[in-house]
Amino acid sequence: MTLNEKAAYIKGLAEGLEIDSKSKEGKVIAALLDLVSDMAQTVSDMEEDIEYLNDYIEEIDEDLGEVEECLVDCDCGCDDEEDFDCDGDCDLCDCDCEDDEYFEIECPSCGETVCFDESIDPEDLICPACGEKFECIVSEDDLKVLDGVEEE
Repeated sequence: MTLNEKAAYIKGLAEGLEIDSKSKEGKVIAALLDLVSDMAQTVSDMEEDIEYLNDYIEEIDEDLGEVEECLVDCDCGCDDEEDFDCDGDCDLCDCDCEDDEYFEIECPSCGETVCFDESIDPEDLICPACGEKFECIVSEDDLKVLDGVEEE
């Protein structure tokens, strides 16, 4: 029997006993019965919410497991522990084991190393650590690489 059913049963008992709801005791009992009914409904709603949240947590746990698999099971051969290496098959790879050309610069604001490739304009950099916008000067050889022009 659920809480709502038990509350309804007790309310039915009180009505069956013909408790006078106009007497002092009857008013208290009626108020308590209403309170029990409201509480039973609230608990029932909370149980439904908990069931929904448990399902949602399970989905998040599965997604997190996939991310952990990518971050922990690195077989790319690099040993850069700070970058949470992966095999390069996911978008989460932040290691320098990929063959793509990239450039590193130190953020003038916080000192973090910022890496970027030819898809990012070096005059419009934003530090991912502190969010500060800055620009860097790129040499002509590096500009050729950024523009996709290979040296002959």
